[in-house]
Amino acid sequence: MNIRTDILWRVYLVYAIMLLFSGAVLWQLCKVQLIEGAKWKESAHDLSTREKSVPAVRGNILSDDGSLLATSLPQYEIRLDGKVLGRDPDEFKQYIDTLGICLHSLFPEKSAETYVRDLKKLVKKQDRFYLLKKDVSLSDLNALRSFPIFDQGTYQSGLNPILENHRIKPFGNLASRTIGYSDKVKPVGLEGAYKESINGKEGKGMFEKVAKGMWVPVQNEPFLNPVDGDDIVSTINIHIQDVAQNALLKAMIENQADHGCVLVMQVQTGEIKAIANFKRNSKGNYEESYNYAIGESAEPGSTFKLATYMVALENHKIDTNTLVDTHNGRFNLHGHNIVDSHTGLGLITAKKAFEESSNVAAASLIDNAFQNNPRQFTNGLIALGLNKKLGLEIPGEGAPKIKNPSSRDWSALSLEQMAYGYEVLLTPLQMLCLYNAVANDGVEMAPLLVKEIDRSGSPEKVFEPRVINPSICSKSTLEKIKSMLEGVVQEGTGTDLKKKPYLIAGKTGTAQIANGSTGYTIKHKGDNPGSEGSPVETKKYQASFCGYFPADNPEYSIMVVINDPTSGKYYAAAVAEPVFGEIADKIFAGRLDLHPVFAKVKTKGNSL
Repeated sequence: MNIRTDILWRVYLVYAIMLLFSGAVLWQLCKVQLIEGAKWKESAHDLSTREKSVPAVRGNILSDDGSLLATSLPQYEIRLDGKVLGRDPDEFKQYIDTLGICLHSLFPEKSAETYVRDLKKLVKKQDRFYLLKKDVSLSDLNALRSFPIFDQGTYQSGLNPILENHRIKPFGNLASRTIGYSDKVKPVGLEGAYKESINGKEGKGMFEKVAKGMWVPVQNEPFLNPVDGDDIVSTINIHIQDVAQNALLKAMIENQADHGCVLVMQVQTGEIKAIANFKRNSKGNYEESYNYAIGESAEPGSTFKLATYMVALENHKIDTNTLVDTHNGRFNLHGHNIVDSHTGLGLITAKKAFEESSNVAAASLIDNAFQNNPRQFTNGLIALGLNKKLGLEIPGEGAPKIKNPSSRDWSALSLEQMAYGYEVLLTPLQMLCLYNAVANDGVEMAPLLVKEIDRSGSPEKVFEPRVINPSICSKSTLEKIKSMLEGVVQEGTGTDLKKKPYLIAGKTGTAQIANGSTGYTIKHKGDNPGSEGSPVETKKYQASFCGYFPADNPEYSIMVVINDPTSGKYYAAAVAEPVFGEIADKIFAGRLDLHPVFAKVKTKGNSL
């Protein structure tokens, strides 16, 4: 009996504990459902509903005539809420066949029967985030909203369009690097420089979390509407950009060069009408992967002689008729041989030395003029602003370098090497600005890439041409420099451009770059890339031509730089000069007002 009683007592105890536990569970259920139900429903809603940002439509980037260079194309991802779509079974049954036919007519990749079958499965499973179609245009979305059931709005139809703005460039790779892109790490080009204006302001809306962690809007419209981005009107001219890009690409392919660039600037305003850059990739194809025109600081070679002679003339150290001995094209200076391609020039004027691009003459003239005071020469270069960045609107400008006698890397040869474009660093655009200033009667203009920022079709901010230096030199020096630049084309290394129906002024330049060193011997027609030094394993060259046209009434200045041509030609007259000529010809052909016969008629006041 004692054993039986003990067992029963234990069983009753277990039953009692289970009864108490069940009662506690029932009490908590009643408490959650009846007493605290409203509280927990609100909490669940907070976890599944959240305020999220609504992106704005990004602004456009336009050319100087309003053509679209970059724009945002609104496209939509169409999602369906099966729970809402089938909320009224009778209505769904009545219109489902018609809806299937409509969907097939708009998106014919599926049959009407397939759409009907898929929508029925969707409603049965009550899928809250069913993907109907990606990359739907606004016009197709408006058509969807007119279909049966879908015409009742988001709350009543379950049609949830999700906006996705796609950035496109209607002209493909035209000025691609200058247009750029907006990157969180490294913004590039106009897209990066003006991203705050282009991006606009985000809106706010309420979104609900559904299956697979996706968020869908719970309202047709956000409670805070986004503000669309501003439009950027650039100075790029579509016609000139196309001409420059094609001319450069043709030269790159013909010369099998590593990389190169072209810049076209409007003389009076400083507006950049074209920037083209190409780099050969690992597959041998050319692409615009870097903006060499503004970013690559390099030794310019003989195009720098413009600054050299300008400083010497301005300090009254030489004149155009100053005689200089070219020593038959070979001159030993401080134990270093400087070599010209010409061996029979002998005693010539400074003007002739400039036209023939004699390195011996440039080094001799500067050595004689400034050897006792080299700082006077370097100060003259600094007075031209060659030691300062231009302050571009887009990121990535390369830093110039003009050394002086206090520089750690100054040597006994620095003064003479600088005279013909070595031991200095400049970007192509920085060099072009100096030539453009000569064409603009001594007034140096800041490069201009953006004309205005437009908001809702009206100018919000206008960018006026900006003067960097109102006078780079005296009128006397300027006239002499202009004559020397014209002489290069008429009598010197640029005579291939002589027979144009318009006058050209400019300068060839061939710089030698070998394993990071410069200043070695190379002999060829036209331009002198360096001087004689230590042997090197490999040699690379940079061919350039910088100038302006028409020389008697300048409208455009152009810089052409082609690096490491490997097909056999490497001097500027054969590699860079033809690119300049092709671009200038096509611009001239499109500007009747530049043609002498039309210019005369216009001067007389007759309309064209």
